[in-house]
Amino acid sequence: MKNIKETLDYINLKTNNFKPEFAIILGSGLGCFCDDLNGTVLKYENIPNFSQTNVIGHKGELLFAMVENKPCVIMQGRFHYYEGNPIQKVVFPIKVFKKLKVKTLFITNAAGATHKNLNIGDIMLIKDHINFIANPLIGKNNPEEGERFPDMSDCYSKKYQTIIKECAKNLNINLKEGVYLATTGPSYETQAEVKAFKLLGADVIGMSSAPEAIMAKYLGINTIGLSLVTNYATGVSDSKPNHKEVIEIGKKSGQKMSLLIKETIKNIGS
Repeated sequence: MKNIKETLDYINLKTNNFKPEFAIILGSGLGCFCDDLNGTVLKYENIPNFSQTNVIGHKGELLFAMVENKPCVIMQGRFHYYEGNPIQKVVFPIKVFKKLKVKTLFITNAAGATHKNLNIGDIMLIKDHINFIANPLIGKNNPEEGERFPDMSDCYSKKYQTIIKECAKNLNINLKEGVYLATTGPSYETQAEVKAFKLLGADVIGMSSAPEAIMAKYLGINTIGLSLVTNYATGVSDSKPNHKEVIEIGKKSGQKMSLLIKETIKNIGS
């Protein structure tokens, strides 16, 4: 609690006690969401107890700004488990968001499809996930934060899934739906792993997001998950996945995801 208080004191001082209702975590190459926003920028390196991000496509800044006339905090880059961060460091920003009174969290990521029913550049609404990264709730439970054994049946808010699907329809965006599988990375999956993950029900594979979603559910934050399909997983096509390709597809298709998130924010609570 001491670490969170130190972080909150710094944020409140620098933002003049800005109180965001929404939080958005931007995945690889999706920084275009912030291109037309003005607000207070805090670099991760200056925020007490925040980790650093050293992955290309992750800017490493918190932006506090109004989006569709609603107060938001945007993570321009996340902390990955594969960077050597303990799992509690990975989800630390979610705990900070809860203390800032955030009610709704958008988690976005770049992911590789396990089949060709998904196309490169598609946006997939995460209906559920399979987590092969460490669970952030391991350890002593704080009953002031949440229950020891939280129910994960509505980890991604079904109510808000209905809203975002309606927004996608109004914007003529062909929003797909599916299951996200999270691995530790940072190596891409083998062909055998991709075949196994597909048998388990995974539509896309990534290296993040599930721990943040688990923590958000535990803390009582409504969560919407979105994957941008930036590549095909190993063996699904003749091309081999690489991070440069992920960034490029993110830049090309990120505007569409940004538009969808902003439209959803406008319609939540209206």
